Amino acid sequence: MSQGRLAFPALRWRPETGYAHEDRAIDEALSLGVGGFIVFGVPGARADEIGRLTEELRHRAGRPLLIGADLERGAGQQARRLTECPPPAALASLEDEDVIRWAAATTAREAGRVGINWVFAPVADLDLEPDNPIVQSRSFGADPERVSAHVVSWVEACQAEGVLACAKHYPGHGRTTGDSHQGLPSVRTSLEELRSTDLRPFAAMVQAGVASVMTAHVAFPAWDPTGVPATRSPVILGYLRSALGFEGLVVTDAFIMEGARAGATEGEAATASLAAGCDILLYPGDLDGTLAALGQAVDSGRLPEQRVAEALARYQRALGRVARAPNPPRVPALASQAVAARLLEAGLRRGPVPDLSGGIELAVVDDDLGGWYAPGPSDYVVRWLAGRGIFECHGGHRVVLAFAEPRAAKGRAGFGPESLDRLTGLCDGAALVVLFAHPRLMAQIPGDCPVLVAWHRQRLMQEGVAYWLSERLGGGEG
Repeated sequence: MSQGRLAFPALRWRPETGYAHEDRAIDEALSLGVGGFIVFGVPGARADEIGRLTEELRHRAGRPLLIGADLERGAGQQARRLTECPPPAALASLEDEDVIRWAAATTAREAGRVGINWVFAPVADLDLEPDNPIVQSRSFGADPERVSAHVVSWVEACQAEGVLACAKHYPGHGRTTGDSHQGLPSVRTSLEELRSTDLRPFAAMVQAGVASVMTAHVAFPAWDPTGVPATRSPVILGYLRSALGFEGLVVTDAFIMEGARAGATEGEAATASLAAGCDILLYPGDLDGTLAALGQAVDSGRLPEQRVAEALARYQRALGRVARAPNPPRVPALASQAVAARLLEAGLRRGPVPDLSGGIELAVVDDDLGGWYAPGPSDYVVRWLAGRGIFECHGGHRVVLAFAEPRAAKGRAGFGPESLDRLTGLCDGAALVVLFAHPRLMAQIPGDCPVLVAWHRQRLMQEGVAYWLSERLGGGEG
């Protein structure tokens, strides 16, 4: 059925099977006529595995597909052996637009090489609420003007490589104190204030020609008094089309999130989202049931055929856009390790450079354990050091590695009580705390020991920290 093109199920890699366990789901999805997929490669898919998957998907479909992925931190976010980029807040802290263009172009180029033609980035949310549990370092910052400049640079560099970019999460997720993975957050800010703040990066990207916009499962009752999430608000989506003039593809955030349903069944919420102005339903939990509900809604007239036709036309235009050969401009040739080193050079935010002569002993406080999905490893620092013959010294200077990133369904913006208790004990007498988190979490680090901000637990930043430590231990290479 034609509305099948408007649904994009997820394919997830597993350590035991790779993508083989998804074989039946792929057949079922293609038989339903889906328009594409969202691909997840964490925690360990190789680039060649994703490349084989996307090639097979197109071969089995016998037609073009849009295949998307969350690549806010580079193609290495989903695939080993591809480039990792630091999170947006870290890139913005360097105040160098060339770095942002490098990150976007590198991400798009590598995504395209493995068959991903739709990058779900950049994040355009403003980092306005310290208690926000899901945005934080994923944002380019709090200032609308600076964020607008950064996201436009990102979009232009990405799309010049022939890959679609996606502005998210319209009209902004930065003011929430809740996580839409777990419920429906509500923001009571007026439209007038949103126009001068949260909406500005989206407006700038529309003017720059961004190909797609992703909705937020967030309610804005001062704007739309019905209190429905923006994903299914005709008022809020209508503003995107009429006031901002966006003519591209509107995609929902994942439908497995609680905020998408918000008291409705998945079929009801999907129908309402398309009727309100969304074009693509991302990651439905029940693909067959959702498409059946859409078919019934079309038959009954609750979902107008014209609305479905509009969405299908936008989908086809997006396919045509990625089919055109790109003519990318030159972007700076940078190494991700060099970018990480620049961040760490400016990363000592509290206290003097520590004296680590005589050796170090590492201690880990990991606030990211649990939740929907397992976090990445926390031992890249020790592995990098050991690989160069640098081992921990019992009784050496204590270096605390503290991890606290924004994660789906984590439900808090900072360290939890157990982590704070461990930090209290470990920071007393510590030579250094390395904070793999947003810099404002430095306020939660007890005592006055030096703090090195490393932004994120990704391998890139952990290995950058290991090199930083090795230089101060006398073990660096060049």
